Amino acid sequence: MTENRLQRSRLVVRSLFFLLFLLAPVLNIFRFDLTTTNFIVFNQVLSFGMTAEWIKASDQWELAFRVLTYFILPLFLMVVSGIYIFYKWGRLYCGWLCPHFSVVEYVNDLMDRRVGRVTIWEKAKFSTTEEAERSKVLDWLIIVVVSMTIAFLWALGLLSYLLPPIPLYTDLIHFEVGIYPTIFLLAATTIFTIDFVLARHLFCKYGCAFGVMQSLFWMMNSKAMLVKFDRKRAKLCQSCDKDCESACPMRLPVRSFKRAKFTCTQCAQCISACQEVQKDNPEGTLLDWSEGETSRHSSLIPVKTIDPKKVHNKSK
Repeated sequence: MTENRLQRSRLVVRSLFFLLFLLAPVLNIFRFDLTTTNFIVFNQVLSFGMTAEWIKASDQWELAFRVLTYFILPLFLMVVSGIYIFYKWGRLYCGWLCPHFSVVEYVNDLMDRRVGRVTIWEKAKFSTTEEAERSKVLDWLIIVVVSMTIAFLWALGLLSYLLPPIPLYTDLIHFEVGIYPTIFLLAATTIFTIDFVLARHLFCKYGCAFGVMQSLFWMMNSKAMLVKFDRKRAKLCQSCDKDCESACPMRLPVRSFKRAKFTCTQCAQCISACQEVQKDNPEGTLLDWSEGETSRHSSLIPVKTIDPKKVHNKSK
């Protein structure tokens, strides 16, 4: 699979998961109904078959076995499976599924097109003359409006996980939303707008506990999958304008050692960028995924060996 096909596949997967994130409560695939204090999974109340009548008619062993087999064991298997994925592939969920990271990449691309930089913390790549010809106010207005629209969708999506979605949407259309849902929507939209305009990847790096947990398990595995840099051909980078680092949504030094790429999301944007730069090079890209022993060596910090005898002789 070429990297372009890989990125297209990743776009399809991320888009479908983002739609699932928004539609799951509407379709009753999964949500927690605050009005009834019940979890709803695939249009069924998640009760594990333990109705009030069944509990009264059952002894303590039957109740314990039902809780063990219907709740504790599935939860345990889910946690173990998650840890295995994190340990082997790191933040694979972030780069391929996470709805927040999908917004990060979309707004990054939008800002890059409109103002010539991916974040407000970087210098614009447009020249002063080009910047003067562009309506910077209009560009930033578009960025803020788009971010605010996505933020509202996020806020509404999250609220629909807690309240019955159809009545919520009906009230919204008729401007009859209650005071508390309105406060939630306003507060959440404001917070997400600030995040999408100002933070984005910074939240992923420092504010997302789930993402940090994935990275910690990944760092424990010296043979985990990571983006490897071919240091033997590093001279080829002299003719490149750091396209790989510019392509990274997390703004990481992708050619560095593993510890410096602690928050890598395995999105392969850097690999795609390097492949595009080296497309006419028969030796191919300088960046690629690696696992196993090759990955272990790529994880190590380069250390220069010093001969104590030579140092001692020079000091004389």
